[in-house]
Amino acid sequence: MLLTRSGAISARRRPAWCSVSSIALVSLAVVLASACGTRGSTASPGGSTATGTASASASAAARDPATTASARATSSGSSQSGGVSRFSAEPPAASLAAEGGDPVTGQLGSFEWNGGGSDGPWLPGAVLAVGSGERLTVTVADGIGIGEWSAHRVVAGTTDGTGATGLGGGGAPIAFAAPVPGIWSIQVTVRFADGLGSAAYYWRLTVR
Repeated sequence: MLLTRSGAISARRRPAWCSVSSIALVSLAVVLASACGTRGSTASPGGSTATGTASASASAAARDPATTASARATSSGSSQSGGVSRFSAEPPAASLAAEGGDPVTGQLGSFEWNGGGSDGPWLPGAVLAVGSGERLTVTVADGIGIGEWSAHRVVAGTTDGTGATGLGGGGAPIAFAAPVPGIWSIQVTVRFADGLGSAAYYWRLTVR
């Protein structure tokens, strides 16, 4: 304020650019403050939502026994070695061995397995040489249980089992003595445990 000669008080005018600059600075400060506030409020809910969703999912899985059991079953199933024969189209292989000898896998004949089956003649069998009276054992692969079994022999070359002579039978394990000297076709019929089915296996024995 200035005091004029007439004693009146008059106001000193400020330059116009000062007012414009002040308004511009205030506007810029408001815009920046608004932008910072918006960015903070947007990030926070998003982070809270993601964290909350993950925590809720984990809690739900922990409370749901079915989910836990399913996960364990899947893990257990995947840890097992593939090709368990109870789920295959054919029954497991069977091998015959004399004491101290190498096992020989038998020929698979007629069988019933996993809802299917095959019916065939008496087969010649896998070749094996043993001594008369030796203890012979048959092992079924894949750990499939044995309900009962029976073993028979015929002269090699027979295709219908005519004149078959019994060599033994019963429950597990499968074991019987080699027959008298000669060349024989041996049939071992196995009925598997748990109602899985049955199968006939064949070997051609040269008995000394």
